[in-house]
Amino acid sequence: MGVLRDNPEFALFLCLAVGYLVGKIRVGPITLGGICGTLIVSLLLGAWAKIQIDADVKTIFFALFIFALGYMAGPQFFANLNRKSLRFFALCGIELVSVLALAYLLAKAFDLDVGTASGILAGAATESAVVGTATEAIGKLPGLTAEQIGTYQGHVATAYTVCYLFGLVTIVIYTSQVMPMLMRINLRDASRELWEKMRGGGGSLESDEREALPGLVGRTYLVTHADGRTVGDLEASLGGRVTVEAVRRGSKNLTPAPRLELTLSDLVLIVGRRANAIEAGRQIGPETSGIPGLDTALATSQIAVTDRSVSGKSLDGIQREHPEFARDGVYVTDVLRNDQHLPATPDTVVQRGDVLTLVGARSGLNRIVEKIGTVAKNDATDFIYLGFGIAFGSLLGQIVVRFGGVPLSLGTGGGCLISGLLFGWFRSRRQTFGAFPPQAAATIKDMGLAVFIACTGLTSGPQAWPLLKEYGALLPFAGIAMVLVPATLSLFVGRKLLKIEQPLLIGAIAGQQCSTPAITSVTQVAQSSVPMLGYTITYALSNFLLPLTGPILVGILGA
Repeated sequence: MGVLRDNPEFALFLCLAVGYLVGKIRVGPITLGGICGTLIVSLLLGAWAKIQIDADVKTIFFALFIFALGYMAGPQFFANLNRKSLRFFALCGIELVSVLALAYLLAKAFDLDVGTASGILAGAATESAVVGTATEAIGKLPGLTAEQIGTYQGHVATAYTVCYLFGLVTIVIYTSQVMPMLMRINLRDASRELWEKMRGGGGSLESDEREALPGLVGRTYLVTHADGRTVGDLEASLGGRVTVEAVRRGSKNLTPAPRLELTLSDLVLIVGRRANAIEAGRQIGPETSGIPGLDTALATSQIAVTDRSVSGKSLDGIQREHPEFARDGVYVTDVLRNDQHLPATPDTVVQRGDVLTLVGARSGLNRIVEKIGTVAKNDATDFIYLGFGIAFGSLLGQIVVRFGGVPLSLGTGGGCLISGLLFGWFRSRRQTFGAFPPQAAATIKDMGLAVFIACTGLTSGPQAWPLLKEYGALLPFAGIAMVLVPATLSLFVGRKLLKIEQPLLIGAIAGQQCSTPAITSVTQVAQSSVPMLGYTITYALSNFLLPLTGPILVGILGA
């Protein structure tokens, strides 16, 4: 015990290691996750050893976590501020109003202190960030002694832990098992039908998978139907959907200029979409095996869409407006939006900030980049941009606004969240600076939250057992009720009034709860990523809005 007290850094990282190990324990489709596991372990260790951690450590790591969270969600959050997403805004509104109202009513009905009520709100909403924003807001309440502040902040962590456990189990079972039964659908079949309707068939690939039949192919053909046609004639007859990359005549390789006339027995290398390349063979002649020396190198480039005239248009429309694609043999093989890969079909709509993977001749790629965007630079973190972003968020959090006599402030957490949203969105508009690679952002986000939660648990451990004895039965009830009420209301409103498709609605309800385990279970049942399309919208919105409920509830109850 003396080693733990004298070396708090040892206790901190021990909580992370053991907590994430506990979080891997699976019961059916449910796992606690590393954050909840860390909090449980740190509460137990803190209650036993009474370890003290400097409060500034919590503040710094929470600022890192919340800024990274906002940075990652920013582009998608602002992209969803449109008329098509208003339906999903309503679901997030239901979540916010419901959890705030229920937490307030429980606090008044059972005479709960501000810390317990805030912990119930954070745990039942399964939103770990609320722990930080509420804890910070409690520390700024006027008229409280240091001892009272410490006690209330400890109650936040304890109430969060119990309510989170019951809330997590409830949202996972309700979305993946009960909701499809209530709507009388087979989630797997409904997801497949909606995918075929929206995307024209085909499922998404896992991170370690590749297409067995890639969309972009190169094929060689022996010319048996010449008829005096030139390379330009051949490409025009196929609507510019393929390009002639090389021509061999006898032992010589010829430059495939548009005016080059094809003769019998020429070998031609065609590059294009598979279906179009096969169609070209019908006009040229039989396919041959690859010919050494006839192959040509194709470059790959990732460009960020920055041209406003391109945003909101389909890939097919963009390629029609920019003949350079067909003329130079450049093809779009992937569309990356934030960290999600979208199928590069003709109907896929491109948004400003999307990263397109282009394949083609290097000269053609350079001309396309000049027209629609810029080469995406995301290989190393821009610490200048990151530092200014967190500093701006910290300053923003110090602003105090009085609402009906109640002092409200975003605090470091809320300020850094808004700053992250703005800086992430601004970066997505022109990706020539401010790089924060997704892997680095995810690491900072997870590490920041894990360290904050471990510090909170270690310092709050001594207050845990008295609170459990006083409100033991109330906390599980609150965790279940505060999940079922907004989820059921959203199910009814989303289906009957907003007419949201069932798989998208189930995913959106998991997203409004910010529950990654729930959407994981839903996609496993659906055997499809379709519910993710609804999840990402509400998840981005709720990730921004739910952390703000902590200071609001603290301000109302502490007035």
